[in-house]
Amino acid sequence: MKRRTFLQIGSAAVAGGIEGMLRARRAPAFAQPVKIHLLHPPDFIPEGDVELRRQIAEYNKQMKTEVFMENINGNDLQPRITAAIQTGAGADIILMFHNWPHLYAASLADVSDLCEWKGKEQGGYYEMSEQAARDGSRWLALPYGIIGNQIAYRRSWFASVGATAPPKTLDEWRKIGAALKQKGKPIGQTLGHTYGDAPTFTYPLLWTFGGLETDKTGRKVVLNSKNTVDAVRWMTAFWKDACDEGGLGWDDTSNNRAFHSGELCSTLNGASIYIFAKRNPEKIKDEKGEPMWKDITHFNYPDGPAGKTPTYHLATSHALMKYSKNIQAAKEFLKYIHGKEQFTKWFETDYGFNVGSTTYWENHPLWNTVDDAMKPYRYTGRGTRMIGYAGPANARAGEIYSKYVITDMFAKGVQGMKPEDAVKWAEGELKKVYES
Repeated sequence: MKRRTFLQIGSAAVAGGIEGMLRARRAPAFAQPVKIHLLHPPDFIPEGDVELRRQIAEYNKQMKTEVFMENINGNDLQPRITAAIQTGAGADIILMFHNWPHLYAASLADVSDLCEWKGKEQGGYYEMSEQAARDGSRWLALPYGIIGNQIAYRRSWFASVGATAPPKTLDEWRKIGAALKQKGKPIGQTLGHTYGDAPTFTYPLLWTFGGLETDKTGRKVVLNSKNTVDAVRWMTAFWKDACDEGGLGWDDTSNNRAFHSGELCSTLNGASIYIFAKRNPEKIKDEKGEPMWKDITHFNYPDGPAGKTPTYHLATSHALMKYSKNIQAAKEFLKYIHGKEQFTKWFETDYGFNVGSTTYWENHPLWNTVDDAMKPYRYTGRGTRMIGYAGPANARAGEIYSKYVITDMFAKGVQGMKPEDAVKWAEGELKKVYES
């Protein structure tokens, strides 16, 4: 082809293209940046969201994409997920808690390639994270992290009733709490329908008394036992003797606010109570007007009659929705924020509030520089169980969690139902799901 002919044809094509764009009043499809909608609850460490948004902006600039993050209350996530699946439209990537990926497995895109890459790069997953996001050989979601829950407490207040060291057993904690409740400084614990603090308190309480939801097959309900009844009976006495009895209606932010207001001596929580107080010393002060963070530290969930308490924490995973029109682009974005370089920056900003889903992060240099109060969080990922124990953490276990059956069993007890009747009620609810 002669040069003049080529230029004539090319000019005509360009002119036609411009005319088409003008008529359509938009750029051609190939020039449109890929849009990826990320749905997250707000980070309890506000600086964590600031860092993640910075990374998103940096990624968009490099990749010519339009990734944007929407934040909604964590308790609104499940209704939002259900609506998105029913309509086939919504966020491309959704942060899920617990073992939620099992509940929505049929609607999730395969992310096995990402999961295998991350596991090999970062030392393998904690068992809890793998159980939350994997069903047999199929990965349902990409494990993101584990938000550890420990008992935050006021050191000077404990010392005022003779507790110069953290309690090692539940009965010791109850005794301390009872003494401080008489002084108007009770323990704070939610038994409400809220995604974090309620289940991470009630499931370990069941287990530390030897109670179980099902047998190992996950098909036979074994909840109704002397062990479970004893757990409900203990909780009822603990609630009356040591706790703020308004906690029945609390969500995951209520105990944070109450603790920072000087109303609670201790509460099961993530490290956010401590970190926020330390980063805001002019806002969060004790009754003497001093920065409260200096009087806050943590201890592990105390042991019960069955010995060392098996803990339960908040596993998180990024689920890629099957209806997404940009699955490959979404995968590339996930690989970016889950990779060591970017995750390190976010991990350091969160200061141990989130410990990561793989063993690599427990050896991060951060743990050599954190305050002593934060050190109990370092090995959060070890020795944890998943909901459904002793059975698998499958969709049935997730359904029981979503209905708050275990939490409600304890709530019914503290509201006056006989422990035996509360357990019998919960057994019936489990059988509707596991044995029907």
